[in-house]
Amino acid sequence: NHNVRYKGELYHVQTEDGGLKKPQIITHLYRAGSILSSKRVSYADIARVENLARVVEELMKEQHKEMLRRLKNGDFDGVILERFGESSSPSAQSPSEDESPTPPSPETTPRAVEVRREPVMPARETAAPAEDEKPSEARSPKDLSLDDLVLSYLTGGKDD
Repeated sequence: NHNVRYKGELYHVQTEDGGLKKPQIITHLYRAGSILSSKRVSYADIARVENLARVVEELMKEQHKEMLRRLKNGDFDGVILERFGESSSPSAQSPSEDESPTPPSPETTPRAVEVRREPVMPARETAAPAEDEKPSEARSPKDLSLDDLVLSYLTGGKDD
């Protein structure tokens, strides 16, 4: 689980394993307790591999990082605008035609799932200094928040 600040707002990314009874990996992206995106991947076809725990752990890490990268790359800006009636930043640009987020398919539409990890808590409202609203490219690493450093590390420092 990660809490990440993106364009001044707090987001939560949560990845879960359904276990052998329901062999799937589910990753959710939340803002203010609402699910913005979900990705489900079944691993039933590999459930009998010798090192299943290690393979599933790697799949979970990669799926989790992919959700963080997509957030950082602006893939969910349209969904954020639709759900919250605001752009994720005053300086946010609309995505180009080929980068527009696609609506979730019926297979990825969130359904009730058993949550086995810590519950999602409402974001604590804190006043951020004005310098936190500058684009991350303009700040030196020592000026980055912990959230920004973690996001940068997990996404490989790609600031597209």
